[in-house]
Amino acid sequence: MQKMNKEKDVRLLEKRFTELSRIAYQRDIITYSDFLDLYEQNILHTLPKDLLSSRYISFGGYDMAERQMAAFIPDALYLRYRNDQPSFDTLDYPFDVLKISPLNRKFSDRLCHRDYLGAVLNLGIERCKIGDILADGTDALIFVHRDLKQLVCEELVRVRHTSVVTSQIDPGEINLSPEYREIRGTVASVRLDSLLGLAFSTSRSRMTGLVESAKVYVNGRLVTSNGYQLSEGDVISVRGMGKFRYAEEGSCTKKNRISVIVHRYV
Repeated sequence: MQKMNKEKDVRLLEKRFTELSRIAYQRDIITYSDFLDLYEQNILHTLPKDLLSSRYISFGGYDMAERQMAAFIPDALYLRYRNDQPSFDTLDYPFDVLKISPLNRKFSDRLCHRDYLGAVLNLGIERCKIGDILADGTDALIFVHRDLKQLVCEELVRVRHTSVVTSQIDPGEINLSPEYREIRGTVASVRLDSLLGLAFSTSRSRMTGLVESAKVYVNGRLVTSNGYQLSEGDVISVRGMGKFRYAEEGSCTKKNRISVIVHRYV
């Protein structure tokens, strides 16, 4: 039953993508999806191209965003935007950045991603209307669908036991580049399982199970082969563990191992 429900959800999502693409083509306008998680992005990326009437560009509000909206763009406009880095300015994605701050920092709790997410969902907002949440323990940035911006600003006044104030932030005024920890090491090859083991400081056997369990995505696409060969610049996301970028391949050691650098996001 669970498998049947999952297949039904996939078909509905594919139908939705197809419809958004068709509208963009027929009306010569840009249409947008809701925020998509990695699994949903993979469905979009692997959808047969002949089912789509237009092309699309995904964006989540900042470089390396995990949850992203897809903008379906008619051909005439796609030629204009195809070489541009997606941003708030280029395609007018219908979401905004809100900042959540404690009213009194001295007496505020140390809050995490789950705390902010729970507080927003308790307002009756669906998860698909919310993008990434970037929390530093005190303040948080949240990407939210434009139609719900006012609701969140007015109604989100408490996160756990902490009274907060929520306001809109100009994305051009803040640094949205994620922080990372640089990890250097050597691997026998640039296979997916080898770099996973290096990035997360664990055995290849454990990472093999995660890959085969469909929990690993490369550039938003699901990869289930441990032998998948990575390229410099690839971004690898592991559900429940985090993500990293394969930054650089160096020279070979005397033992014929490859020196590599990965950036694990924190």
